[in-house]
Amino acid sequence: MINITLPDGSKKQVEAGTTAMDVARSISEGLARNVLSASINGEVWDANRPINEDATLVLHTWRDNKGKSTFWHSSAHVMAEALEALYPGIKFGIGPPIEVGFYYDVDTGDYSLTPEDLPKIEAKMQELARQKNEYIRKEVSKEDAIAYFEEKGDEYKLELISELEDGSITFYQQGNFVDLCKGPHIPNTGSIKAIKLMKLAGAYWRGDENRKQLTRIYGVTFPKQKELTEYLHLLEEAKKRDHRKLGAELELFMFSDKVGSGLPMWMPKGTQLRERLQNFLREEQEKRGYKMVMTPHIGHKNLYVTSGHYEKYGEDSFQPIHTPREGEEFLLKPMNCPHHCEIYGNRPRSYKELPIRYAEFGTVYRYEQSGELHGLSRVRGFTQDDAHIFCTSDQLKDEFLNVLDLTKVVMDKVGFTFTAQISLRDPDKPEKYIGSDENWEAAEKAIIDAVGETDLETVTELGEAAFYGPKLDFMIKDALGRQWQLGTIQVDYNLPDRFELEYIGADNAPHRPVMIHRAPFGSMERFISILIEHTAGKFPLWLTPDQYAILPINDDLVEHARGIETQLASQDIRGFIDDRTESIGRKIRDTELKKVPFMLIVGNKEAESGKVSVRKQGEGDIGSMTVDEFAAFMKEQMD
Repeated sequence: MINITLPDGSKKQVEAGTTAMDVARSISEGLARNVLSASINGEVWDANRPINEDATLVLHTWRDNKGKSTFWHSSAHVMAEALEALYPGIKFGIGPPIEVGFYYDVDTGDYSLTPEDLPKIEAKMQELARQKNEYIRKEVSKEDAIAYFEEKGDEYKLELISELEDGSITFYQQGNFVDLCKGPHIPNTGSIKAIKLMKLAGAYWRGDENRKQLTRIYGVTFPKQKELTEYLHLLEEAKKRDHRKLGAELELFMFSDKVGSGLPMWMPKGTQLRERLQNFLREEQEKRGYKMVMTPHIGHKNLYVTSGHYEKYGEDSFQPIHTPREGEEFLLKPMNCPHHCEIYGNRPRSYKELPIRYAEFGTVYRYEQSGELHGLSRVRGFTQDDAHIFCTSDQLKDEFLNVLDLTKVVMDKVGFTFTAQISLRDPDKPEKYIGSDENWEAAEKAIIDAVGETDLETVTELGEAAFYGPKLDFMIKDALGRQWQLGTIQVDYNLPDRFELEYIGADNAPHRPVMIHRAPFGSMERFISILIEHTAGKFPLWLTPDQYAILPINDDLVEHARGIETQLASQDIRGFIDDRTESIGRKIRDTELKKVPFMLIVGNKEAESGKVSVRKQGEGDIGSMTVDEFAAFMKEQMD
């Protein structure tokens, strides 16, 4: 007999060889029908895999991310089975689940897939899913795995097998399809009810542009047709809100092939919006004792060797800049923290000076492949609202909570609600991280203890820490229900070690400070891309580049409109005059499309009375006001 511990702490004593599905059935047949996979001692398994020792058990359904991930991974196998049936001899790379859905990279050989082929593949997938074929896991020797795929002639699977340890290799079979796969999978194909293949793309084998380009097929599946219909509707709404489309229409930012891919240029209105966000954060930081600093856009290679960033990310950086005479190497700055460490270490520090809080809106540069660039959300040059706090271990909790409070203020100001993710290191992959176990344990405990004193809703994820320290990541949901990771707070004992940073304590002895990395916005570019899509371009009034438009009904009233503009500008209310020779109806329609919050209609009657007729975007006329009344109204709206 073995003991199974459930999430509520209760225990069940069962026979060895019992499966998670057996446990689910013992609780409720209804629950069992919805189980897709299970976590056994923290590792996600097939629900039908035998458990042979004492274990903790968490059941996964469509309602949780691990259940969805298993469902979509299993759907990728159904797509592969359909492809193999329709296109004999096709070869397969990898087919993982993604945030929503899945993809499979395939070598089509003599076939040439087009978007017109996708409905045919979908129909075959539907046929196969209805067969309710079980996913059968089989452990195989490396020799047998190689023999199977040599006979099949699939060099991609053979390459993957060559990198695996004998005794760690598993195959999965459903119906007539067999794949090299670690799993897990859902019990059978029958729960895959609604299928949509979304698009084709090119993808280099293993992301190496020197290797063969494969065809990547993206798809999504659901257990109910209604959910697929709702998802497709959501995608249509997302297209309308696409920040690339709205950014161009609202004249916020642009890209130029002559400047270079992934290097955004901010136009006047976008610059105004961005600077208001930055000024707001500057004011909040000043209240909390931050000091602004500025650092160069390049740094000596040795700076990033010292910090450990070069070893981890050197291959993904832009190529070094070589000085022609001295023979030195510089890099475009990929992050700000090493520079701030150097500022701290510029002179001896006393414990009486701590905490020291350096903040910078620092622009950094990282190389991204052109196929991975996406508007403002994935760029090669971006600005972080970066700050680094140097403090004692005794100050760490209060400083962490202060940053958490600042992040809440920022999110509230722009209308985002959020949860948080405690991102810890993966204990099974120590090679991914720098620093001692002692430092990591102290940093992880500091985050867990600090968050434990709040009412913040959190989840914990292993393997999501930065290479130098654990972090608290902020996850927001936008108006369409999509989840995004934005700001972060990181606790770091390791960079102070690598840079040999010190302060003299009350005992007159040298000590290492602790470092907190902090960025509530994350990057200005990505934050604004999410804000555009969340608001559909209708920004909070305090952020909106143009808060009003004055629409004179004829050319004779333009001079009067300029006087109104001057009066409002003196009260820090910003807008513009539409002095085109167009009908008032046309001006109203165009201003609506520009998402300007308020329109001030000025006709002869308004000019004589000293008032304006006010229209609200999307709502229509809200009455007549004097200019001073409108200014007071606007300030009330912004408050």
